[in-house]
Amino acid sequence: MRRLLVVAGVLILLAGIGAAYYESTHRFGGSVRGTTTEFAPAATVAPPQPSKSSLVSPVFGGVPQHLHVGVGKVRPPFRRDWVTGGTSLVEFPPAIAFHYLYYASLNGNLIAVSSRNGRRLWTVHVGRCEAASPAVNRLGRGSVFETFLNREPCGRGSAQNGDGEILAVAAGPSHSVRWRKNIGATETSPLIIGNRLYVADYAGRVYCLRAVDGKTIWTYQAGGAVKGAIAYDRGRIFFGAYDGRLYALNAISGKLIWRAQSNRDWIGNHGQFYSTPSVAYSRVYLGSTDGHVYSFGEQSGKLRWSYRTGGYVYGSPAVWRHRIFVGSYDHTFYAFDAATGAVLWKFPANGPISGSATVVDGIVYFATLKRRTYGLDALTGKEVWSYPDGAFTPVVTDGQRLYVVGWAKLYAFSPVRPRS
Repeated sequence: MRRLLVVAGVLILLAGIGAAYYESTHRFGGSVRGTTTEFAPAATVAPPQPSKSSLVSPVFGGVPQHLHVGVGKVRPPFRRDWVTGGTSLVEFPPAIAFHYLYYASLNGNLIAVSSRNGRRLWTVHVGRCEAASPAVNRLGRGSVFETFLNREPCGRGSAQNGDGEILAVAAGPSHSVRWRKNIGATETSPLIIGNRLYVADYAGRVYCLRAVDGKTIWTYQAGGAVKGAIAYDRGRIFFGAYDGRLYALNAISGKLIWRAQSNRDWIGNHGQFYSTPSVAYSRVYLGSTDGHVYSFGEQSGKLRWSYRTGGYVYGSPAVWRHRIFVGSYDHTFYAFDAATGAVLWKFPANGPISGSATVVDGIVYFATLKRRTYGLDALTGKEVWSYPDGAFTPVVTDGQRLYVVGWAKLYAFSPVRPRS
């Protein structure tokens, strides 16, 4: 009798372990294969091109659609030109404008350094925690906009809903404060469209502000915290929220156009959208903490495909030549067919992938939380370059150099030209 009880106990334990494993790996359902429905290859902005424009990469992802494609012919092999930085985490990449890199560190310093030699032009000591990329425009001969969280100390769980700030400073040597505005705790990388600035906060409020003075034009209340950046395309803005929904609003009025949702689990819960949407081909692409990468119709909001990875998907997808590139916490980097979601190739990395990828001259770069940056051939997935630093969004470029975002440092690399 005792032996039967022991055997029964073991069987119950194994069944519980099996059920827990199945629940953790299949909680939000499987993948949904897509078709070319609502896929328009020409319905996307062209990737940025090399030019003499002073605004090279003025927002997170390079353009308002967040394609994460860099300009120019910059590819390995490289030589390192300079390095700058300190000891505080740099989670999000710089904006590039006026021959300077503008970025912020976790400890609340907003910094401008020369793209030529890495020398610091100025530092604004804000004293607030930070996790976003700045935006830059030409207002007043150049302005830099950045969002901030709570005051120091910084750390997991330290952010308070009502304690955030948006700061606008002069881009030039004076770095004078143009305006500042208190909102909820925010790590939304600012988006600038014309004379309007779009941000959001932990309370789920989305703001449309006048870039010249920060005055509110309209607000919208989402059903959960909004932490990723806001994307724009053809008069609409798009953002994901922690209620597991993707929203499309009229960019002028703030009116809701449609609202889509991620998969539900067995008790009706959703994963959370931290990922910033990327908009291309009349589709909206983003990842979720439910482990899926999603593609929704830009006009309809209908699910067009999804793919279940083995871990959280925090990064914003990069979009290049009808391909979608994104990494997962399952230590795998993926390339998908943009229309159908079919996996074109996978690359096994050395650790979890949290940040967004960037494509530069046919090489797709990503970093892992094990502090390594990889460069892969975007067509084949073959590794062509790596560097022993990095953690989140890996690189930006001005078409002359590749700037690698390390844990707390920025590195500038120039391509080594073959001898003639």
